[in-house]
Parts: sequence; structure tokens; C-alpha cells
Amino acid sequence: MTVIVACAVGLRIALAGRWDTYGALQLPLVFETAAATVVTATVASPLGEPERITGRWLPYLRLAATLALTAIAVGALAAAGTGAHLAGGTLDVLRNLAGLVGIGLLCAATIGGGLAWIGPVAFLLPGAYALYTQWHHPALTTPWLWPGRPPRDLGAAICAGLVFTAGLAVLTARGARDPADERD
Repeated sequence: MTVIVACAVGLRIALAGRWDTYGALQLPLVFETAAATVVTATVASPLGEPERITGRWLPYLRLAATLALTAIAVGALAAAGTGAHLAGGTLDVLRNLAGLVGIGLLCAATIGGGLAWIGPVAFLLPGAYALYTQWHHPALTTPWLWPGRPPRDLGAAICAGLVFTAGLAVLTARGARDPADERD
């Protein structure tokens, strides 16, 4: 949680500066990506199979912890933008962060919790490019590149929400892929 607060403080400091249009649009996405990597990094478990055997409540704990950290990250980043010009506003932060966390959760289930950060960081590149194309045509219009869409775009919100929901479902049901899983 300390790193999430550090992301929010970093965003607040960055928003105090004067940025050209590119920086003002892409900078929040960088901090959203950093916060999403923190949330997804928490799903890694060094215990593996013994952790899954110990209790039936584990899936619910995973779900609650992930939802709580995502809500804290959204709240912290939205609070950092209060009183400053946060490109896209709170809706953009919510949509982008939820989608990035979903990507990270899906990566945790497929490549492992320790490497789950790769998904959100990799998605930062096409997301930043989608923002760039808003100023240099042809603009990318697919809702799957939700960072480049307007904050109130329903299609982009649905796509980010689907990714987040899929990531939560897979994480809750299966958990992150552990080193113990790789020995099978």
C-alpha cells in the first residue's frame, strides 16, 4: 500500500508541473500502470500448493484483497488529481486502472504471480500509442485500447471491465501460477 501512495504522490507532483499535451495525457497512464503492477504483484505466493490445501476461504480472501487494493489505488490516484488538471478525470483513472489490473491478474494466472507485472507494463506501450494517435491521425478507435478513448466511452469501459472481471474470476478460482505448479 505504501507504493500505491507513492504512486499517488508522484502523480500529484507531476501534475504540478507544466506539460505539453502529450505529457499531460500520457503521464497519468504511467502512474496508473505503476499502481496496477503493485496490485498484481500482491497475488504472488511463495507457498504454492500448501496454501491452496489449507482452507476453503482462500479464493474469497484473494478476491477481497484484490478488490480492496484496486479500490485503494483508484482512490489514491483520484485524490492525487483533485484540484489539478488530471487528463480524463476520475472515470479515466477507474477504467484504466481496472483494465490494467485485469491484464496483470490474467498474467499472474498464466505466467506466474512474480511476473504478473509484465502484462500491465507491456500494455502501457500500445496504450500510450493510442493516446498519441489522438493527436496524429489516423486515430486508433478500438475500445480494446481503452486509454486512447474518451473517459465516458461506454465501449472502452466495457472492454476494461471485461478484462478486470475475467482477471478476478481466474484469480479467485485458480490463483496465481506458482513455482510449485511448474513442477507438474
